[in-house]
Amino acid sequence: MHAGRDTQDSDSVGRGAQDDAPALLTEGDLALISALQLRPRASWTELGRALEIDPVTVARRFSRLSGQGAAWVGISPGPHLFEQICVAFVVIGCAPKATAQVAQALSGHPHMLTIERTAAGHDILATVATRDLSALSGYTLDLLPHLPGITTVQARIVTHMFTEGGRWRIAALAPGQRAQLTGPPPAEFPVAPGEITSCDRTLITRLSQDGRAPYQHLADDLGLSLNTVKRRIEQLIRRGLLRFRCDFARPLGGWPVAVTLGVRVPPSHLPEIGHALIRLPEIRNCAAVSGPHNLILQASLHSVSDILRLETQLAAVHPRLDIVDRVITLRQDKLLGRLLDPHGRSVGIVPPDLWAEPAM
Repeated sequence: MHAGRDTQDSDSVGRGAQDDAPALLTEGDLALISALQLRPRASWTELGRALEIDPVTVARRFSRLSGQGAAWVGISPGPHLFEQICVAFVVIGCAPKATAQVAQALSGHPHMLTIERTAAGHDILATVATRDLSALSGYTLDLLPHLPGITTVQARIVTHMFTEGGRWRIAALAPGQRAQLTGPPPAEFPVAPGEITSCDRTLITRLSQDGRAPYQHLADDLGLSLNTVKRRIEQLIRRGLLRFRCDFARPLGGWPVAVTLGVRVPPSHLPEIGHALIRLPEIRNCAAVSGPHNLILQASLHSVSDILRLETQLAAVHPRLDIVDRVITLRQDKLLGRLLDPHGRSVGIVPPDLWAEPAM
């Protein structure tokens, strides 16, 4: 299994990972996170200029947040990568009292990008990615059903990803501050199948651990030249295969509720409605899928009561949209490779390696 665990300092915001009431993120923390969502690899000087604080303070603040597991910079798949790989939302049923054990076991799998323990009839909702449909079939049909504690496995294959969580923004900056950090998107070029090389895989693994790692550090770690590292990263971004993202402990930042909605939309209206939904500030993921409903929405919200508000808004704006399934996340154990504690803080990482052969 091409994965390693890099356990971070899991000290809480204040007192340690087991504290029942860690401090919430401050407005200054959220402003920095918002800036890093716009420019994940911006220099401390650029970030400080936009936030109107000195670069040393910016660096020190992020070092504190990162050390506490409250915020981190990693990577997301670019839009063209979804054309080369196979992604699925996988609903996993567990034997009585086995859900926590199963979630812990699955968290070590590099193909398990995200793991959520849920309410209602779903024990675990996972986001899985493999190199192709054949690998996904082997993983969901031959491997997962034989793991101890798993009773059922249902894969809902993504047929089109309208948006993914790396593009979600918390909007904690003033318009002028956002303008300083927002530039034109990089030009993208056509991508040939199999464009991801073994060198790229190694580089992606390293960047998933630290998306702000300096080019020189990456070159030294991987035994490559500085120019090679810079060129490969720039090519991955420009070809739409990779993008950087800043994540944070959402329960500590004011977004403690995550909900997944299964939606049925007339197929002829799916592209129009899908592209409209991704403009809603609550929506983190929006994907067309196989199965009993053809669209999955995942939203981050401030409270449980916001779920009804969101559903009411969707029904009013899109009368052809029928919500047929609602799943509230009780605890998120993994987010794009990051292992999370009950407060959403990063306590380690299993770097995604969706090109590897699925194995126990």
